[in-house]
Parts: sequence; C-alpha cells; structure tokens
Amino acid sequence: MSKLWGGRFTKQTNRLVEEYTASIGFDKALAEEDVQGSLAHVTMLGKCGILPEEDVEKIKEGLHQVLLKIRRGEMEYSVSDEDIHMNIEKQLIDEVGPVGGKLHTGRSRNDQVATDMHLYLRKRVVEFVGLLQELQEALLGQAKANLDTIVPGYTHLQRAQPILFAHHLLAYVSMFQRDIERLQDSYKRINVLPLGAGALAGTTFPIDRHFVAEQLHFDGVYENSLDAVSDRDFIVEFLANASILMMHLSRLSEELVLWSSTEFRFIELDDAFCTGSSIMPQKKNPDVPELVRGKTGRVYGNLMGLLTVLKSLPLAYNKDMQEDKEGMFDTVATLQGALQLFAPMIATMKVNKERMREAVNQDFSNATDIADFLASKGLPFRQAHEVIGKTVLYCIQNGKYLLDLTLDEFKQFSPLFDETIYDVLQPETVVNARNVYGGTATAQVTAAIERAESKLEAGRQWTQEYLEKSK
Repeated sequence: MSKLWGGRFTKQTNRLVEEYTASIGFDKALAEEDVQGSLAHVTMLGKCGILPEEDVEKIKEGLHQVLLKIRRGEMEYSVSDEDIHMNIEKQLIDEVGPVGGKLHTGRSRNDQVATDMHLYLRKRVVEFVGLLQELQEALLGQAKANLDTIVPGYTHLQRAQPILFAHHLLAYVSMFQRDIERLQDSYKRINVLPLGAGALAGTTFPIDRHFVAEQLHFDGVYENSLDAVSDRDFIVEFLANASILMMHLSRLSEELVLWSSTEFRFIELDDAFCTGSSIMPQKKNPDVPELVRGKTGRVYGNLMGLLTVLKSLPLAYNKDMQEDKEGMFDTVATLQGALQLFAPMIATMKVNKERMREAVNQDFSNATDIADFLASKGLPFRQAHEVIGKTVLYCIQNGKYLLDLTLDEFKQFSPLFDETIYDVLQPETVVNARNVYGGTATAQVTAAIERAESKLEAGRQWTQEYLEKSK
C-alpha cells in the first residue's frame, strides 16, 4: 500500500528514514485499543450518516477479523507501514477491499493515537490498583499473624523504640493505599476522549464525539482540539505516580534485603523468590527485592525522559511525541512484574519471631520509657533525658542492658527509681504504653488492621466496577 500521505511527495522515503521514524516496533502494543477505537468511530460514522450502513457493517466485520488475528498472534507488522494505525488499516483493506480506506474519514492519526493511549492506560491503571490491593492483603495477612511479634523500630538505621512488627507492615499498607488513591484519582483525567479533534482543529464532517465517548465508556471529551492531540499530561501523571509507587516498593525491598541477612535474621524469603550463587553453594540471594530496588531507577528515568521531551514543544502535535510510548510501556511492564511478584513473596515470607525478640532484649530501645517514667514522677523531661543518657553509658561501659541493672544501680542515677521500673521496661509494656491513634499498642494496631481491611473491601468494589468499564 502506498503511503497515505504520499500524494504530495515525488520520491520514496529513504529506507533509513523509514526505519528511524517508524514506531511499529513498540506501538503494536496498542493494537487491540486501536481496533477498539476504530469500531466505535465507524459506528459513529454510520449513525451520523457520514458512511452508508453497508460500508459500516463491512468495515466492522473486517475489524473483528483483524482483532482475531491480533489475539491469535497472526498479525504481521511492517516497518514500511510506519505505525500501528497504518498496519491495521492495511490489514483491514486486505480483508474488505478499498472500502476499508473509508475508516479514516473524520479523524487523524493524531487524535487516533491519543485515543489509543487513553484506552491502554486506563486499563493498566485499574489493573495496578488490583495488584496493589493483593499486596495490601498479603501485608495484612502477615500483620494479623504477627500481632504479638515485637521488633526493634529504627531511626537512622539505629535501634530506636520497640514496636509491633504488624505496626511496621501497616506503614506499607498505608503507603500503598496512597498509591491506590493517586491512581484512582488519575483515572478521571485518563478517561477523557480526544477522538474527533482531527489533526489539531477538528473536522468538517458532522461527527458526534459524545456518542463515541459513550461507546468507549469515556466520562467526557476534550474541550479543545489542540489540547486533545497535544496533551500527554495523563502519561506524565501516570509515570509520576508509578515513580512514587516504585519508591515505596524499593523501600520495602531494602528492608527485606536487610531483614533476610545473617546480621538481622528477622525474616526468610521463600526459596521460590530467591536465587543461589554459581560459586558459593551456601548463598540464598534475595534477588527479587534487589531487582525491584534496581528497576526503580529506570521508572524515574522514564518520567524525566517524557518531561524533557514535552518541555519545549509548541502546539499541537510534533513527531517528538512519538517518544511518549516506549517509556510508558517500559514502566507498565516494570510495575506489572514487580507487583505480580511482591504479593506472593510477602505472603510466603517466614518471620523469625524469636530472633526479633532477642534483638529487642539486647538494645536500649526502651530508654525513652525510663525518661517518661521519671518525668511522670515530677522530674523535668530534659533532666530525665540526661539521667537516662548517663544510665545507658554506664550499661555500655559495664556490658549490661537496662533490665540487667539492680535497683541500687538505678538509684545511683536517680532516687526516683523504684521496683516498678522493671515492669515499665518490659517490651510488651513499652509497646502498649503507646496507646494513641496510629500508635504501636496492640489495641491500636488491631483497630488499624480493621480499618485497612474495610478500605480494602471498598477498594475492591471500585476495581471491579472500573475493570468492566475499561474493557
């Protein structure tokens, strides 16, 4: 098939130019969306009397045949046909003859490709919300199984205060909830139809854009034709949301790597999510979280890449915007791989409760509670802080922990100490003393789990509803 735009040209396109400018190598990922948009478009052309019904039915029948080939993996793509739109149009014409060329009436590749990406990304966003919910469910399962597991809490990677391991896991449940809400909010900006904007100014044909929007389950249409074909904010927003999400996964990955080390021994990842060494037979490497941590950088790079592409573009469409796709597809694949692995990896993770308890008993993370104890007896907190600092120093110099001290040893630092200090210093007491909303006390963590499960249930309803809408 000659170039659709070839009438104005006197020479064939240079082969190297053809290869350099072609996008079919990556935009074939939009094949199903391209057919989906075309079916709605041609239906509208028939409804508005722009094409006769017999032509509409023939084109629709041909598009369904093309879709079958795509789904069976039988579609042959050609660089000479440049992009997914021209490849499908050529295949359609092969199926139904010259009438297939009427499909492009009233539209441009500019508004067509934008529509394809809106269709593609809205489906991915809903899928990622569902995968995040599976990850939350896995974290909540581990949290419920570890309501009695106490672990050192850290700041600066130094032991700070003992907390419930369930409380630590719930921090990630909250992070991923924000990721879910960002994706859900972005859906309303993705679910806007650009088709009908033409190349940049609309079309002379009496089309019905709102009918197409209804056919494709879009919530609305772009108000401005220039904006419709040049807007890539929705992709930038997705890449930004993906970057934040990957940052959260990377932080959790870092902790999984640390916790599974010999130095920590807090957890053990299931063999199915680890690999070995080609030379050291004793090794069990946490490759999945390590690779997720590493792949975070490429997602950041895709965001910065698209921002840089868009930063100086005049309206409306420019060929530079072909660069919007590869980074988006790469981020989608990276996120999909990470999220599909993370939920089962967390669900099968073994928690070494005894080792965590041993760690809590061999540190000074209960020191703050002694300061609070003295402050409750009337000693100003700043003075109490100094007393405990000296007490800890004494312990370090004498190879002891706070619970190892005798009452006489405590009293040499303050006469306010009495026998109740030993109850105050017990890890369970320290944890449950923080009985404030959002705190680590067992009652608060139990309530937090219940709240998280309620949000998860409501979120699943959203996911199910929008999965149907995005098909």
